[in-house]
Order: sequence, then structure tokens, then C-alpha cells
Amino acid sequence: MRYKVTFVVGLALGYVLGTRAGRERYEQLKKSAREIAQNPAVRNAAETAGHTGRQYAGRAFTAVSERVGDAVPASLAGRVRGLRDRSGGGEDDWGTSNT
Repeated sequence: MRYKVTFVVGLALGYVLGTRAGRERYEQLKKSAREIAQNPAVRNAAETAGHTGRQYAGRAFTAVSERVGDAVPASLAGRVRGLRDRSGGGEDDWGTSNT
């Protein structure tokens, strides 16, 4: 109950402060956020982080599928793209490679 009350008080406080700041301040913050997002250094960092995240996710998926792939029931394995064709390569239902 205490957390709910704290949340509602914080929400109300944020609303009051936000309405006092007004539209002008909102537009100023929006412009600043857009400038930061369009900065080449920020875009490169975001792209690198995304690429690294996809690499780690791929490695984790491979490790998990190798360890539990044979233990997964056929009904579930048919729904998981990486477990459908254990021989590697091949194409999925959309005609794209399975890499």
C-alpha cells in the first residue's frame, strides 16, 4: 500500500511540475532530444550496442539450443526457427536463410 501511495504522489507531483513548465519547455526538451539522437557519435554508439547485443543473443541462442534442443518436444521445436532444421542452413517458412 505504501508503494502505491508513493507512486500516486510522484505521479501527481510530476503532473503539476510538468504543467507548470508549459509547452515552451516541452518543445525545448524535444528539440534537445532530437539533436542528441541525430548526433553521429550517439548514432554510432547505439548501432554498435545493437550489433553487440544481437551477437550475444545469437551466441546465447546457439548455446541453449545445443544443450536443450534434443530435449524440446517436437511440437515446440517446430515453432522455434533454430530448432526446426538441426542440420543447419536451409530456409525457413519465409524463404530466408536460417542464420
